[in-house]
Amino acid sequence: MEDLEKENLEYETVVKFLADLKKEFGGGDDKIIKVVKLKKIEQRNKVIEKFIQEFRRAVRESSYKERPLIKEFKREMNETI
Repeated sequence: MEDLEKENLEYETVVKFLADLKKEFGGGDDKIIKVVKLKKIEQRNKVIEKFIQEFRRAVRESSYKERPLIKEFKREMNETI
C-alpha cells in the first residue's frame, strides 16, 4: 500500500492490478476480473467471426447478461461495421 500511495507501482492493466490485489489480500472477486477482461476485448484488425468467438468465450466466464452485454459488444467492435 505504501508503494501505491507513493505512486511507485505501475500496472499496465486493471486485470494485473486486481490479480496482485487478490494475491496480496487473498480476496478479490473472480467475476470482477472476468468482467474487466470482457470489457478489454476489442475487434481491432480481427475478422468479425474471430472477434465474436473471443467475445462469446469471455461472456461465458463473466456474469454479464442481456442489455449491458449488447452495449459491450457494440462498443468493442469496429465502428465501420
